[in-house]
Amino acid sequence: MEMRLEVVQVPVADVDASKSFYTEKLGFVLDHDVEHIPGMRVVQLTPPGSAASIVIGTGMTSMTPGTLEGLQLVVPDLGAVRAELVRRGADISEIQDMGGVQFAYFGDPDGNRWVLQGATPSVVKDAYLGGSGS
Repeated sequence: MEMRLEVVQVPVADVDASKSFYTEKLGFVLDHDVEHIPGMRVVQLTPPGSAASIVIGTGMTSMTPGTLEGLQLVVPDLGAVRAELVRRGADISEIQDMGGVQFAYFGDPDGNRWVLQGATPSVVKDAYLGGSGS
């Protein structure tokens, strides 16, 4: 059996403002923006290099905008990614070191809270060099 988490819904109030935030400030790729059924708009966005995407839109979820928290983006160089996102206009916290693992935090226009995690050396090796992690 195989299962892959590939899409996560993120509840937002203003789809266009959120779409702009995720594409312009965070550099997510716009996969599609469609309305197959009247009142149901589906906007799928993928972080650069990610196998998983997020979906924002209308008519899809009963979650309250701004209530999602803890989605984590793992990056190979947190300092460089944070600097790029700040340059693009995103409000990212300072980097915090939690016992050798680094984190930074941000929210989207609705207050959905995200975490940036600097990849640990074994994670970097596994993801980028094809290592086994052991």
